[in-house]
Amino acid sequence: MKINTSTSKSPLSFCLLVFIISIPFWLLGAVAGDLTQIIPVNLPISSLMVVCPISAALILTYRDHKSRGVQQLLGRVFDYQRASHKLWYLPVIFLMPIIMVLSYAFMRLIGLPLPEPHLPFLSIPVFLLVFFISTIGEEIGWSGYALDPLQTRWGALKASLILGSVWAIWHVLPYIQAHNTPEWIVWECLATVGLRVIMVWLYNNMGKSLFAAILFHVTIDMGWVLFPNYGSHYNPAVTGIIILITAVIITFLWGPKTLTQYKFSRLRLRKKLTRVESNQ
Repeated sequence: MKINTSTSKSPLSFCLLVFIISIPFWLLGAVAGDLTQIIPVNLPISSLMVVCPISAALILTYRDHKSRGVQQLLGRVFDYQRASHKLWYLPVIFLMPIIMVLSYAFMRLIGLPLPEPHLPFLSIPVFLLVFFISTIGEEIGWSGYALDPLQTRWGALKASLILGSVWAIWHVLPYIQAHNTPEWIVWECLATVGLRVIMVWLYNNMGKSLFAAILFHVTIDMGWVLFPNYGSHYNPAVTGIIILITAVIITFLWGPKTLTQYKFSRLRLRKKLTRVESNQ
């Protein structure tokens, strides 16, 4: 029997618990350096906090619904069957690569320093596996646990902005520990909020598929690590502006309440109804 867990979920308790259990990782990041000896990307030790959202979600779910609730939540990881229109996998898979290509092209256009593109083909499968596992750790919490009750109360856009802001703030200390500038961090946080709007748009239009959110999150991470070279020249100001413009367009076209009501579909429906009424 399927358990209705949405009414008992507390996004506030979840967010507080995520931040509390992230503290040891932040402290470790302050004293232990980064992961560059293991992987060729600029990630602090504190980035291992990806286990915190899933941990918080499982703790709260077990408290309220015991093992059956936990099994139900974990079972959503591969809920790809929720998407009734499989064409939605096109933006899930390709939207972020398009954004990163546009970022690279714009940086070239305005003369920002960039190395020649280098794709580490042999490393791509490894990164895909690592990011898929780490993204499960995040999205079971953010999308699987916290998002739906926020949407029920605030609607899709406000829920996206709330969750995106929390998501961004949660990353600030690791950004600092990775020796990024304040300007870099501000732009990356703005981009993070915009990405959450896009992710909720995809999640809702794919039948609230957690797998869709996970897959899109993987493309975010892959887009960063494949940007020349291993993200070393990634510019969140350029990419962030493109992401925010994309989020604004999505909100305008699909509506802030659910992010699923395509504007021109409604206009066509109204025209049809008007013609029917005029013919009666």
